[in-house]
Amino acid sequence: MLLGAHELRNELFVAPMAGVTDRAYRKLCRSFGAGLAISEMVSSRADLHDTRKSRLRRSHAGEPAPVAVQIVGSDPAAMAEAARRNAGEGADIIDINMGCPAKKVCNVAAGSALLADEPLVARILQAVVASAGVPVTLKIRTGPCPKSRNATRIARIAESEGIQLLAVHGRTRSCGFAGNAEYDTITEVKACVGIPVIANGDVQSPEDAKRVLERTRADGVMIGRAAHGRPWIFREIRHYLRTGERLAPPSRIEIRDVVLGHLDAMHELYGSELGARIARKHIGWYARALPGGEALRRAANCAGDARSQRAIVERFFAELLDAAEPRLAWAA
Repeated sequence: MLLGAHELRNELFVAPMAGVTDRAYRKLCRSFGAGLAISEMVSSRADLHDTRKSRLRRSHAGEPAPVAVQIVGSDPAAMAEAARRNAGEGADIIDINMGCPAKKVCNVAAGSALLADEPLVARILQAVVASAGVPVTLKIRTGPCPKSRNATRIARIAESEGIQLLAVHGRTRSCGFAGNAEYDTITEVKACVGIPVIANGDVQSPEDAKRVLERTRADGVMIGRAAHGRPWIFREIRHYLRTGERLAPPSRIEIRDVVLGHLDAMHELYGSELGARIARKHIGWYARALPGGEALRRAANCAGDARSQRAIVERFFAELLDAAEPRLAWAA
């Protein structure tokens, strides 16, 4: 799959998730075989460009190419400037957020709220593509609400305005993350445009990935919540799609090394105290399927700095590795 001059190594994408897909997480998922990892959304507001949060979200040091940065906003001129600015700071791909259902985003007419205004969608896409100087992709939902699914119209607009790849989450804005993802609209989107289409929503296992690809005929799948605490899902899906066989689950030693390496990367990115706070949710996700994981989660949440948090995790795994069971069966 080509995006401009960039050839993606496979069809597996890491969904952009606010508060999750920072540099440490993106690099980790890429190390497990994800073909592309898209950043947390970066606001197009000029007054927020130099805040600490924005600077951390735009940190790409050591990240393998191509670097994909997602921008969010509702003003075409501001979005165009944000695309140009982020491309100038090292983004190889600009992704436009028209999929986020969060109230604080939709309340300012951004994210998936834009789907209700197709002329504005066209103006934003036109402005960003004209100014970015790099390939531009788009993330959408199937429409504003179940009675108003317009993803096929948005997809045609996107293609006509020069968008090079489209990711579609199989829910409407009003659905949030409730219920089951519906793939019929994604199938229709794929059939009506010639650009690559990526299916997103409820892909939680290798079998899910294969089923969704076959049903929708999409060019790839995008994984979000299923990768929380389980970044090796990309390795598992890739292997299954190519061989039809399941990989053995990771060993406890590998899990320990992944968790500690991820911790170190977050602590380095954010600093000791903020890094320890940011890491809490990730430790909680890793801990869900580990014996004694709830105790680990509680202890790690009490740690106020990087050193004490790492010591807690090291001690937990030292005790876990003393157990006789050599492997851990992770739920799909």
